[in-house]
Amino acid sequence: MNLFELILFPFRWVVSAVLWVFHELLTAVGMDPAAGITWVLCIVGLTLVMRTLTIPLFLKQIKSMRGMQELQPEMAKLQAKYKGKKDQLSRQAMAQEQMELYKQHGSNPFSACLPILVQMPIFFGLFQVLNGVPTSAAAGEGVHVLNAATVQSFNEATFFGAPLFSTLLNPGDGNHVATVVLAVVMIIAMSASQFFTQKQLTAKNMSETAKASPMYRQQQMMLYLFPLVFAIGGINFPIGVLIYWTVSNVWSMGQQWWVIRNNPTPGSQAEQELNERRAAKGLPPFGKTREEHEAEVEEQRARAAAGQRQQPVGKKRQRQQAKKKQAG
Repeated sequence: MNLFELILFPFRWVVSAVLWVFHELLTAVGMDPAAGITWVLCIVGLTLVMRTLTIPLFLKQIKSMRGMQELQPEMAKLQAKYKGKKDQLSRQAMAQEQMELYKQHGSNPFSACLPILVQMPIFFGLFQVLNGVPTSAAAGEGVHVLNAATVQSFNEATFFGAPLFSTLLNPGDGNHVATVVLAVVMIIAMSASQFFTQKQLTAKNMSETAKASPMYRQQQMMLYLFPLVFAIGGINFPIGVLIYWTVSNVWSMGQQWWVIRNNPTPGSQAEQELNERRAAKGLPPFGKTREEHEAEVEEQRARAAAGQRQQPVGKKRQRQQAKKKQAG
C-alpha cells in the first residue's frame, strides 16, 4: 500500500460504510438489493450526506469571498504602491500588508477552495471503491464494510443497462451503447451544472467594483476552465462517480442560488433585485431595520429641501409680477 492509498484508506472505509447503510435502509423498505436504482440511490445518499456536512465550510467560503471582493480596491492601491519594486524587502513588505488586509476583512483566498478540497478525498475514495468492485467480486472478496455478497450485488447492478463501475472508455461487460450514452449524458450534465454554478456567481453576486478587479477576470477564466476539466476528466470516471459529482454540482447550484437570492453581496445586482422584492412587500432594504431605513429617507428629504433654491427672476418678469400685485 503506497502513501496515497494509505491516506485514502479511511475515506474508502467511510464511503463503503455510508453506501452499506443506505443499501440496508433501502432494502429494508422493500427495494431490490441487486437493482441498479437501489445502488444509484445509495450514491445519491452518500452525496447528500457529504454536502450536508460541508454546509459550514460553504458558509465560510461565502464570507471569505465577500471579504475578498470588499478589499479589491485596497488591494489595487497596494499593488500600485509596490509597482516596479522587485527587491526582496519590497516583496516581503507587500506580502505582510496583504496579510493584514486579509485579516482586517476576515478573508482568506484558501477558504474559497475548502468545500471542494474537503470533497476530493471522498471523491477519490468513491473512485477507488467502484474501481475495486469488479476485482473484488471476481475474487469473492468484500470491500471494507461491504461484504462479498453485497459487492457481488453491486458488481452485477446496472443503470439503464450500464454497469455502475464502467467508464466511457471502458464500458465493461454490460450494454456498451447504453454505457457510452449514459456516460456522455452524465458528463454533459456534470459540466453544465458546474458552468451555471459559476455563471450565477459572477453574473449576479458581484459588485461593480469587484467586476473591475483582477479577481473577476480570474473567475471568468475559471467559468470556462472548470467545466472543461470536468468534461475531460469525466471520460475516465465510472458511472457511479459521474452520478456522485453531478448530484453534488446540482446541490451546489441550488445552494448558491438560495444564498444569492436571500443573502446577496452588497452592491451586486442580486442585492438590487432583493431590495426591489422587499420594497414591493413594504419591507426595508436588505441589511437595514425599518427604523434605519426611515431615518435615511428623512435625511435625504432634509438634504433635498436644504438644497433647493429660489430660481432667479429677470427684471422684466419682476415688473410684471409687481404690476399684478398692484392690480390685485
